[in-house]
Amino acid sequence: MAAPAASAEAVLLLLVLLLVLAAVALRCGDALSLDLYDESCPEAEAAVTAAVRQAMANDRTVAAGLLRMHFHDCFVRGCDGSVLLDSTANVTAEKDGPPNVSLHAFYVIDNAKRAVEALCPGVVSCADILALAARDAVALSGGPWWVVAVGRRDGRVSLANETTALPGPTASFEQLKQAFHGRGLSTKDLVVLSGAHTLGFAHCSSFQNRIRLQGTDAAADPSLSPSFAAALRRACPANNTVRAAGSGLDATSAAFDNTYYRMLLAGRGLLSSDEALLTHPKTCAFVALYAASQEAFFRAFAKSMLRMAALNGGDEVRTNCRRVNSS
Repeated sequence: MAAPAASAEAVLLLLVLLLVLAAVALRCGDALSLDLYDESCPEAEAAVTAAVRQAMANDRTVAAGLLRMHFHDCFVRGCDGSVLLDSTANVTAEKDGPPNVSLHAFYVIDNAKRAVEALCPGVVSCADILALAARDAVALSGGPWWVVAVGRRDGRVSLANETTALPGPTASFEQLKQAFHGRGLSTKDLVVLSGAHTLGFAHCSSFQNRIRLQGTDAAADPSLSPSFAAALRRACPANNTVRAAGSGLDATSAAFDNTYYRMLLAGRGLLSSDEALLTHPKTCAFVALYAASQEAFFRAFAKSMLRMAALNGGDEVRTNCRRVNSS
């Protein structure tokens, strides 16, 4: 009488095993790949790089724009290219949400997409093109280069009200940590990816709360270098934007390096969210490490970008990055 029971247990075990294998197969089907386009579109990466290089030659703000665009894409619905979609008559898209109104360089992705579509129509997603373009923007600015895993799908949903999930320039350490941990990223990733602020510019409105007490010329934030605060007060009425990092107050920075961390330790970080990294022993130690070693920062940045870019989502490969495919 024991045989039927054993047989039933074996059947049950087999069913459980099949379910596990099916789940693994589904996950593997959604996994990113290092060689997905090797045969289907071998020139895709070169086409994207060419589009980014050409745009950067004409506008030195492009690199920072592409990197920020990729970050803002990944932090809302995963890296699904939803930030690229235009608003419609019925839906206000992510790019028109308050944190994203200053995003720019969308035309670079459009140009890259047209070039790639000419090579291999319907193969490479807009989300992959954005991930590749962000990598190229960093590398062409003197930063690290890394192999980008591909195979992302493009999302069909883009909602402006979901951009509230993006950490803002006045975010506290706890708010920043919560935002990163909620996406499976670590506190170290928070410090490392903040280093991208070394590239580009910041609008004066993003740090007015730090440089001027209401009705006075005194700095509102005592952690900010008084001389730096004074220089920012002089620069802001004239420029509206200043360099996010660096020894000067240029309109933008075109070099990717570890200046951000060195400026932060010198009391010359622009944003409250930058200063927040010095309010916790663990993050402060990472800031000191990367201020001392650009090589360590570059290695860590490439790894953190890979982790962030693995936040996958989406349903299709768009023909036009600005609108979903017709049903």
